[in-house]
Amino acid sequence: MKIISIDPGYERIGIAIIEKLEREKEVLIYSDCFKTSSKLSLNERFFLIGQEINKVIKEYEAEALAIETLFFTSNKKTVMGVSEARGVIMYQAMLNKIPVFEYTPLQIKIAVTGYGKSDKKQVTDMVTRLIKIEKEIKHDDEYDAIAVGLTHLASHRN
Repeated sequence: MKIISIDPGYERIGIAIIEKLEREKEVLIYSDCFKTSSKLSLNERFFLIGQEINKVIKEYEAEALAIETLFFTSNKKTVMGVSEARGVIMYQAMLNKIPVFEYTPLQIKIAVTGYGKSDKKQVTDMVTRLIKIEKEIKHDDEYDAIAVGLTHLASHRN
């Protein structure tokens, strides 16, 4: 099974492609932190996000999309933008006829570390132990996307 997993945003989007073969450890095929410029309008940023997600789905032949749900903050503008970006991302999955699975930050932390109040460093440390990574990860967003993918694979073992 090959999945695309997403840590959503509109300025920085964590993207990972993870493959799980029978009786083998999960393998990171691809990861990136896709960035959009704050100089662009939100509509232009959403368009670029949609193009990037579509390209990655097609290039790596993803069979499902796993995405983190929103964690509500006090900044309503940020929440709205991330929510709209999630819509663009899920639209691309449906356009490519792949199912979408959503996971809360709590579900992700429990799946990866076994503890729902884990901090970012604990999640990152466990991600590096749970999956074979053969590249340098430069951004937290990539680790977060990988954690979303690992959560999906743990939830759908059968």
